[in-house]
Amino acid sequence: MSPANEARKSKAERTAEARDKARQIREAQQKKDKRNKLLIGWGIVAAVVAILVVVGLVVSTSLQNNAPVADQGPTPANGNVHGGVTLLKGTEVAKTESATVNVADLPEPAASAPATIAAPGAEAEAGKPVKVVLYIDFICPACKNFEAQFNETLTSLRDEGKITVEYRALGFLDSRSTTNYSSRAANAAACVVNESPEKYAEFVDTLFANQPAEGGPGLSDDELKKLATDIGAKSIDTCIEEKRYRPWVKYTTQEAAAIGVAGTPTVLVDGKQWGKGDSAQTEFPAFLDAAIKAKA
Repeated sequence: MSPANEARKSKAERTAEARDKARQIREAQQKKDKRNKLLIGWGIVAAVVAILVVVGLVVSTSLQNNAPVADQGPTPANGNVHGGVTLLKGTEVAKTESATVNVADLPEPAASAPATIAAPGAEAEAGKPVKVVLYIDFICPACKNFEAQFNETLTSLRDEGKITVEYRALGFLDSRSTTNYSSRAANAAACVVNESPEKYAEFVDTLFANQPAEGGPGLSDDELKKLATDIGAKSIDTCIEEKRYRPWVKYTTQEAAAIGVAGTPTVLVDGKQWGKGDSAQTEFPAFLDAAIKAKA
């Protein structure tokens, strides 16, 4: 039957159809609203879970970074019992025997700060080049400035065989970060000298070049690992994860405090502290040059 011949619907039928259409539209909208509410609800749940995961990771990382460190532990290959790594010519570092350090063996700090620091192992042996010992902290801006000013001079004199340079990296400024960055960075440097001694000098430069601001978390362990591999050092992943040389850093830091090191950088040239006493007004290159000439 053609539309023209279809029976005209009554008003009641048209009203019923309109109501049915409206009901269908209303039910469809209700289903859509319900589905949207479910999606929003699951989205909120997912967001909360993600936030909890992030918070958990942050807390876990913080707990790991701030966990107590053992008092006893090994020195890295090429690191001495006073926390030092000695650079010779070029990328060469002085070889050392493996040893174990223990905080319990350290003397108690003096009741008052000494007029001059008597650092163990800071004087060169007879007939050896002048020995420069640098107590540093990798988050210390003054240490970075010292390196920027004098690293080229120190490197040149090392290559000429006139001096050696020994870095003793401390955890003095752990309180200046939320993750004990000073000790973690010093541990990373120890890991590098143990695995790739020829990369140690470059890694020290890299840590200062990427020095984080005080007050924050500092570089993460993963970032420290990447800095090492980026310069061609062997992987230090396991070494960092095990915090293998954190006891050595702890020992070095406490030994430095015990002998009167009160800040970084503290600079010694053949055992004599630069910037104190008679050398207070002497520029570092002149102070160093005088020591070299005295030994000639």
